Amino acid sequence: MTRYPADALRACAFALLTRAGLPEDRARVVAEILVEGDLLGHDTHGLALLAPYLAEIERGAMAIRGDIVVLNERPAALLWDGCRLPGPWLTQHAVDTAIERARIYGTATVVIRRSHHIACLAAYLRRATEQGFVLLLACSDPNAASVAPFGGTRAVFTPDPLAIGFPTAGDPVLVDVSASITTNGMSARLHKQGRRFAHDWLLDAGGQASDDPAVLFTDPPGTILPLGGLDAGHKGYGLALLNEALTGGLAGFGRADPKQGWGATVFVQALDPDAFGGREAFVRQAEFIAAQCRDNPPRPGVDAVRLPGERALARRREQLAHGVQLHESILPALEPWAQKFGVALLAAI
Repeated sequence: MTRYPADALRACAFALLTRAGLPEDRARVVAEILVEGDLLGHDTHGLALLAPYLAEIERGAMAIRGDIVVLNERPAALLWDGCRLPGPWLTQHAVDTAIERARIYGTATVVIRRSHHIACLAAYLRRATEQGFVLLLACSDPNAASVAPFGGTRAVFTPDPLAIGFPTAGDPVLVDVSASITTNGMSARLHKQGRRFAHDWLLDAGGQASDDPAVLFTDPPGTILPLGGLDAGHKGYGLALLNEALTGGLAGFGRADPKQGWGATVFVQALDPDAFGGREAFVRQAEFIAAQCRDNPPRPGVDAVRLPGERALARRREQLAHGVQLHESILPALEPWAQKFGVALLAAI
């Protein structure tokens, strides 16, 4: 795959977003978060989202002006109306706010209703772990549904991702999973390419297992299975319900309300280990568990046991040094926008 300098990718994304009308401070954050997704290897939730974001700005579905409205506030708990502003900008601001208040109160939670899409959850975690904090992050999109409850055939949930990052003595642990067995982004990509999943991760409209993402685009549509699939999907179903409680439930705004377009309801919580057993004690425990995992004898066919985020962070370092590998579909999707705004697309390394 062709490689591109990370700084040049950020600059290109920033130029496209500002030409589309997004203020510079917000465009800079959105560009950074999207490129961070690609650096970590989440290439369906990195720059692959830039063309759709530009389209949302053009039709007024993503707000570019205005500010956050604080709906409820206590020292360690806040509810914001994101007013459909860019999700990466809102979420990074929420992470910073939660960390700032957790320094004082030990923990702090920010919930956002009416955010636009927030991109890759893992892209926010290092911002907290590098300062020694634990970060919990969850989001749902109350305007869409593609995942049925376990045992059902009609979609109720979105993939409902949940992420957690926490420090160790070395690299942090970065967990970014969905309550579904796959994502809308990957399903749409494979469908466009005429490809199938390696396993039966979907149900058609009649409830039969399928590996063909085309079942999601029929009328009536099929659904994505919860995490755990046909055998243990009750576990993903439970995680989806948890996610909905933390997002739509705490926001007081979600699936029970009129749809407003592609977006997100967001839960952000920061915890300061010094308010509990202490940062040094936290890292000692985390590092012990990390060592127990890394030193675990691998089963046949596995080279070594990895911690969540280990491969992503190694990929990030390698791509920062040698260039970012972009999925082949990304630059063709951006070409019309580059021509429209007079922005030069990138030359490969």
